[in-house]
Amino acid sequence: MDKKDFYFDLPNEYIAQTPLKDRDTAKLLVLNKKTGEIEHKIFRDILKYINPLDCIVINDTKVLPARLIGERETGAKVEILLLKRIDRDFWETLVKPGRKAKIGDRIIFGGGLLTAEITNIVSEGNRIVRFEYDGIFEEILDKLGQMPLPPYITEKLEDKNMYQTVYAKNDGSAAAPTAGLHFTPELLDAIKEKGAKIATVTLHVGLGTFRPVKTDNILDHKMHSEFYHIEREQADIINETRQNGGKIISVGTTSTRTLESVADENGFIKDGCGWTDIFIYPGYKFKIVDSLITNFHLPESTLIMLVSALAGRENVLNAYKTAVCEKYRFFSFGDAMFITD
Repeated sequence: MDKKDFYFDLPNEYIAQTPLKDRDTAKLLVLNKKTGEIEHKIFRDILKYINPLDCIVINDTKVLPARLIGERETGAKVEILLLKRIDRDFWETLVKPGRKAKIGDRIIFGGGLLTAEITNIVSEGNRIVRFEYDGIFEEILDKLGQMPLPPYITEKLEDKNMYQTVYAKNDGSAAAPTAGLHFTPELLDAIKEKGAKIATVTLHVGLGTFRPVKTDNILDHKMHSEFYHIEREQADIINETRQNGGKIISVGTTSTRTLESVADENGFIKDGCGWTDIFIYPGYKFKIVDSLITNFHLPESTLIMLVSALAGRENVLNAYKTAVCEKYRFFSFGDAMFITD
């Protein structure tokens, strides 16, 4: 299967640069995965498609303000992006410029509120650093750090909270699970009032989610690995939904990857934690996810391949073509799609 099979033409002006003030007023393209039929709604209309027996599965990860701008002792500017916590004060990071970052180098942030010392070299730009500070690291990071917005967003984010879901809880992501950005507390309450269940999983989104597929044959692509956690109570909610004949509606590709990683062949899951590098592309047989709420993804990305696996490549590409014609907003701060039947 070729990468070019998942290409579509997208004018740059359709890439959303800022979030909508009212989260649930985004456009919603509803795609029937069996017939390919398309409807145009707004996001809060999704309530009409959710039944009392259904379960909405959300990813409650919280994005760290992981982009730090500091300077060497020489005064030269350095950017550090936190990738993964190794130990209490040790992090794997992406350093720019990376080639000049040597073991023992020290980088100062916020006039000395935070200092990083490079302890190990992982690769060309990746470094292990040890942070030094007084107080609570997360509070200092919240004060000094910036949100690690995707490279296609060039405008400054005025409010950090707009790159967090309203249910974000567990710190650890380098990027937001953006399908969830459309939900408001009021919409979540309305879903519960209708009788549907809301279950949470945690998958900490890594920067690998933005890594392009560089191989022509997608089967040669190596998928990035991300950490997930599912509590027993949440697994029980999901499994009861399956037993009662309700649909599992996954919010975003991250929730989908988590569920499909842990589901057995009968569509039931166990609680626990671990790492997943599951790569879902057309031909994959879904074990648990029935419907998917998602944003519009980059051409030739692993994300559009996952969506195509659920709804069919031709259906998805036709939906994307329609979305362009209807001037939908694309990518992280863009509009939404609901794939169902």
